[in-house]
Amino acid sequence: MKNILLASLLSTSTLFAQGAPPQTSADQPYIMEYYYKLQWGHQQEFLQLFLKNHYPLLKKSVETGRILSIRIETPANHMTEDARWDFRVTLKYKNSTLATTANPGEEALIKQLYPDQETFKREERRRFEILLAHWDLPVTEINPAQAP
Repeated sequence: MKNILLASLLSTSTLFAQGAPPQTSADQPYIMEYYYKLQWGHQQEFLQLFLKNHYPLLKKSVETGRILSIRIETPANHMTEDARWDFRVTLKYKNSTLATTANPGEEALIKQLYPDQETFKREERRRFEILLAHWDLPVTEINPAQAP
């Protein structure tokens, strides 16, 4: 009887464990959210640099099929400082391999898109100088019809 009760408690605790279910199989889309928290007063500067120097690279990845979609968001209301983020960029990759490996053609693409490499590097350096924090979060979409 003790073993049955213990097994029941262990399986129940697993059901209520914190965290998202695992991402789908390797050949399915893979979603990553990228969060950016900036020094106060630098949100517009960051967004301008992001849209000028990073967004075109992301769009090229959409054109090649590496990324399926891009969404850029900012919160409508304020948060506590410890929970605050200024921008969230959600990328839906074609699969987990493409989401977790470097794009082998990115360096050539950067040189093609930004012939003035000095300016590009200076602006990218500035974009990261005004960041307070940046984190990446893989997320899993849940289909209610298929949820346990």
